[in-house]
Amino acid sequence: MTGTDNKRYRSAAEELEEKRRRSRMIHRKRRIKHGIYVAVVCTFLLIVSLIFLFPIVLTITNSFMSQTEIAASYGKIFSSLTGKRVFVAEVVHLKLIPDMVSFSQYSTALIKSPDYLLKFWNSVLLVVPITLFQIAVALCASYALARFDSKFRSFVFFAYVILMLMPYQVTLVPNYLVAGWLHILNTRWSIILPGVFSPYAVFLLTKFMKRIPSAIIEAAKLDGCGEWKIFTRICVPLCRSVIWSVAVLVFIDYWNMVEQPLIMFDDQEKYPLSVFLSKINSGDVGLAFAVATFYMVPTLLVFLYSEDYLIEGISYSGGIKG
Repeated sequence: MTGTDNKRYRSAAEELEEKRRRSRMIHRKRRIKHGIYVAVVCTFLLIVSLIFLFPIVLTITNSFMSQTEIAASYGKIFSSLTGKRVFVAEVVHLKLIPDMVSFSQYSTALIKSPDYLLKFWNSVLLVVPITLFQIAVALCASYALARFDSKFRSFVFFAYVILMLMPYQVTLVPNYLVAGWLHILNTRWSIILPGVFSPYAVFLLTKFMKRIPSAIIEAAKLDGCGEWKIFTRICVPLCRSVIWSVAVLVFIDYWNMVEQPLIMFDDQEKYPLSVFLSKINSGDVGLAFAVATFYMVPTLLVFLYSEDYLIEGISYSGGIKG
C-alpha cells in the first residue's frame, strides 16, 4: 500500500468518524429536546392535577378542623351565604393542615343529627336501582341492536344517539307529564324509571357488542347454543369491562343529580344528599366540610375500584367503528 493510499484510507476513516460523531451529537440533542419536552408536559399536567385536586384535599382536611379554627379562617367568606351582605375586610388563609384534629363534625353528621344519614340513604335508594336496572335493560337492548338485522335497527340506534345528545333539562317536562299520568309523582319511581331507560348505556354497549367477532357466535351456534346462552355466556362476559365503566359513569352521574329531585319531589324528606348539601353550606361551615367529605366517599371508592375497567371500556368503545 502506497503513501497515497494510506492518506486516502486515513482521510476516509476520519470522515467516517466525523460523521459518526455528528450523528451522535444530533441524537444527543434530540434526546435532550425530547427530555425537556417530556419534563415540561409532565410538570404542566402535575400542576393541573394539583389544581383540580386542591378543593378535594382542602375539603377533606378542613373537615377535621374545629369550628373555632374554621370560623377564624373562613367565617367572613361564608357569612354572606346567610343572606346578609358582609364586607370581607380580612385576608382569608387557606389551611391544609388543622392545628388540632377534631371529629365533632363527623359525630354531629353521623350520630347526633339523623337528617344527614337519612339523605345519604335516600341517595343510595335512588342511585343503586337506577344503575343496576339500567345496565340490565341496556344489555338486552344492545344485544338486539348488535345481533339482529332489521331495517328499523339503524333508525332505532339513531334515535338513541339523538336522545343521548339531549341534556336532561330538555326531557324533564315530558318526564314530569308522564310521571303525573302514571301517578308516581313524589315517589322514587318518578326518578328511577326515566333513569333505567337512559340511552347512554345502550350506546356504549351496542358499540362494544358489534366488536365481538361473528366467528365466536357461529361457533357457539354449532355447539348448540341458543340466543339466551350466547347472550349470557359469551356476550355478557366479553362486555365485562364496558359494563363496569358504564356502571361507574351512571353511578357518578345520578349520585350528583339535583334537577330531578327538585322537580319530581314535593316532600323534602325524600331529597337525596346532593340536594341537601346546599342547605348545609348556609349554616355550619365545619359540618358542611364533613358532610361533603362523607358524600364523596362512595364515588371515590367506586372509581378507585373500577378505574382499570373504566379506562379499558372507554378506550374499546371509543375505538370501534359501528
